[in-house]
Order: sequence, then structure tokens, then C-alpha cells
Amino acid sequence: MSRVIRDMAVTDLAAVHELEREVFPRPWSMRLFAQELAGDSAITLVCEEDRGLVGYLVADMFVDVWHVMNLAVRPARQRTHVASDLIEAYFEITERRPHRGHTLEVRASNTSAIGLYRSFGFVATGVRPRYYEGDHEDALIMWKDWEGGSA
Repeated sequence: MSRVIRDMAVTDLAAVHELEREVFPRPWSMRLFAQELAGDSAITLVCEEDRGLVGYLVADMFVDVWHVMNLAVRPARQRTHVASDLIEAYFEITERRPHRGHTLEVRASNTSAIGLYRSFGFVATGVRPRYYEGDHEDALIMWKDWEGGSA
């Protein structure tokens, strides 16, 4: 099986949105994905296996911090290093640009995602109470310092 991580294209939006709806109870709209894709500072990546989209990552720079905003992997392909490959590709891109670090929010109950982020050096730095719409679950705020030179 061949795996390719590449930049997201406009032609990927329907498949990305379909995957988003498959994975998340409160999915982003197609318009939000299109806005990120069109943004100057956004990083939008997809993972394809044998010509099928199996994952994506969306991140953007806010002031001097990279924010991982959305990461999803098709349920049948979870735990096969798709998310790890996307995160590694994201770091390859961000490490070329000075910044203070990386941040993200993750559901407090999503222990597998928290473990994944910890394996990449993210640490929990706080909680956003009742962050998620619908079930009002708390979000864990995670942070990773930049390992490059001074920002």
C-alpha cells in the first residue's frame, strides 16, 4: 500500500468534508475548509493511500504560534500511523519558519489523541471548560515549544 502526504487541493474538499462528517459529531462546514485552504498562512495536508483520502490536517499561524486546528483519520485507518505521518509532515513545514511553538485543543476524553500528541512532545498546559458544542466537553490545551532557533 502506498501512502502519500501532500498539500490539500480544492478538488479534495468534498472528500475532506465527507471524512470530517464521518469522524466528528460537530463537523466543520465545507466553507471553513475552503477558507483555510485559501488562507496565506494555513497548512492544509491530506494523506492518500491507493488513491483514496484517509486523513487530513489543518493548521494555521496565529501571531507567532502554530495552531493545529483539525486532524482526522478515517476510522478504518486509525492506529496505522496516518496521523503520525501527517504530524511529521506538518513539523517539516513549520520548522522552516520562525515561531514560538505549537498549540492545539483536544477533547479531554480522547486519550488516544492525547497520547499521540504527547509522543510528539506536546504537554497539557490548561483546560478550556465546556469548549465543545453539543456535549460541552472540556478541551485540554496542549503546547509544544519550538525546537529551532529563537523566534
